[in-house]
Amino acid sequence: MDDLKKIVKEKYGQIARGSKIELTDNNCCSSADCCSGVDYTIFSESYEKLEGYSPDADMGLGCGIPTEFAKIKEGDTVLDLGSGAGNDCFVARALTGESGRVIGLDMTESMIEKARENAGRLGYKNVEFILGDIENMPLADNTADVIVSNCVLNLVPDKFKAFQEIRRVLKPGAHLSVSDVVLQGQLPEKLKQAAELYAGCVSGATQLDRYLTIMEDAGLINIKLQKVKPVTIPDEIFLQYINKTELEEFKKTETGILSITVYAEKSV
Repeated sequence: MDDLKKIVKEKYGQIARGSKIELTDNNCCSSADCCSGVDYTIFSESYEKLEGYSPDADMGLGCGIPTEFAKIKEGDTVLDLGSGAGNDCFVARALTGESGRVIGLDMTESMIEKARENAGRLGYKNVEFILGDIENMPLADNTADVIVSNCVLNLVPDKFKAFQEIRRVLKPGAHLSVSDVVLQGQLPEKLKQAAELYAGCVSGATQLDRYLTIMEDAGLINIKLQKVKPVTIPDEIFLQYINKTELEEFKKTETGILSITVYAEKSV
């Protein structure tokens, strides 16, 4: 598990230190050398029309827009897990207002640094970014009114522990809305073992039914799927890890890769 976390930190650290990934119409990054590797933007959706959107904070790494479904109210304390350069935090701040509080948690030092720079440039006094692990958050019990996360929890090795921690830091009666990548069917073993693809959100994904069961087992209630969107991975990405014959066999399995947004509550 520590090796997996190291992979994720290294990859997202490289992204944080590099330039923002630009999207073209077919949702592939614009630079040739980026497209020759994992396309980290394959799941992302456009934030450009949302209040609070800051292009400098948008690394194109999400798989949904959880703040659209999160029922954030003015004055809420919002926690974003895996906050990256601050994109979802700044959109959440527009919803929670000056009277609210937004906390971004990320385990990658360079992402925290970038997010703090963005918040400082924007002059936000009620948005903070802290370094920490989702499986062991440096936050007090009953901290958040709302928790959001965007294509991050699938990268966490111990998802049960992560959802236990989420339940702990939510206030009684509070809720979460998280976007993530899940599977229907089994990935080939070579894809599961591909470190690059893991850090790109695919091979770290859990079966949808299992994902929802983990949330329930961790003590969350009123679990509801708010959005389900099939995701098509270009053949050229898979062909970096499996050959053409293996790819054709994989397609016959009708394995589905889904982007979901899911809601749940902590009991009162």
